[in-house]
Amino acid sequence: MAGAAWQRCRVHFLRNVLARVPKASAEMVAAAIRTIFAQPTGAEVIDQVDKVAAMLAPKFPAVATMLTDAREDLTAFASFPTAHWTKIWSTNPLERVNNEVKRRTNVVGIFPDDAAVLRLAGAVLLEAHDEWQVAERRYLSEARWPSWPRPAMMPSDRRR
Repeated sequence: MAGAAWQRCRVHFLRNVLARVPKASAEMVAAAIRTIFAQPTGAEVIDQVDKVAAMLAPKFPAVATMLTDAREDLTAFASFPTAHWTKIWSTNPLERVNNEVKRRTNVVGIFPDDAAVLRLAGAVLLEAHDEWQVAERRYLSEARWPSWPRPAMMPSDRRR
């Protein structure tokens, strides 16, 4: 999709990094990487990736390479308003939806054709969308980004 950013989950990235670090150094490396996400502005987040990579390079060159290679994907959240950072720097909501699709398809077991799988998965995704639209605590509240234009109504929103 043109213009779309890919956000790598920071938790999964940290797990991948820690798998390449001796256990004795794991806490220090994890603390250094967590400083990336503690920065107050997007520019400082990106700068901190470079600083952490430079700091870890002498002792952990593989980790430094991982950080520099994943910098764009790891810091995609920084171009959004800071109020939304905690919501988008992790893929947990997406994983929950995927697990729900998996759970429901496992209940059925065998599907007669591909269209049946698509109908079930589509129904689960529509249900999740509807829940996110009317939830008391919306996942990404439009009120938290008043300077952004309001998105056009989706066809599913018009039926209400």
